[in-house]
Amino acid sequence: MDLTYYRLMAAYNRWMTGNIHAVCDGIPDEERKRDRGAFFGSIHRTLDHILYGDLNLLSRLTGDPPEMPKLGVTLYDDYDDLQAERSRVADRIVGWSERLTESWLNEPHTFTSQTSGITQVVPQWVIVVHLFNHQIHHRGQLTTLLSQLGYDPGPTDLHRLPNLGEILRS
Repeated sequence: MDLTYYRLMAAYNRWMTGNIHAVCDGIPDEERKRDRGAFFGSIHRTLDHILYGDLNLLSRLTGDPPEMPKLGVTLYDDYDDLQAERSRVADRIVGWSERLTESWLNEPHTFTSQTSGITQVVPQWVIVVHLFNHQIHHRGQLTTLLSQLGYDPGPTDLHRLPNLGEILRS
């Protein structure tokens, strides 16, 4: 895959993270944390899970953070702390994506799944693609929850990314 793909997806993640949190900032904490029957229950827990996924996959790929708690642990109960860390990690992913190389992406990566216990060896790019797919999957759940509450997360189409042309030219 062209390196532009990874930069584009990282920029898209940062943009959508900002859009989602701009909406969530205006929702009372009690409403953000109310169980809505979603896979992770609440808007807050879904936001926290996306962050968990990013940090877990970055841990596998970069060693930072060096350790992660078990899947299902809430990283941030306080929304402001969650939002600040989510923003920091989105920026980190953009910077990291700009340093990716084709040779690194094609190196084998061995990992054991926390959910299945199965050990696999795949090219690193498979894990990187999963990082972005995981974000998109759960943001789709969030936009549904927000829409059901009458909140508009704005456009979610990749081609609406404000700096799309700049990324494609780089």
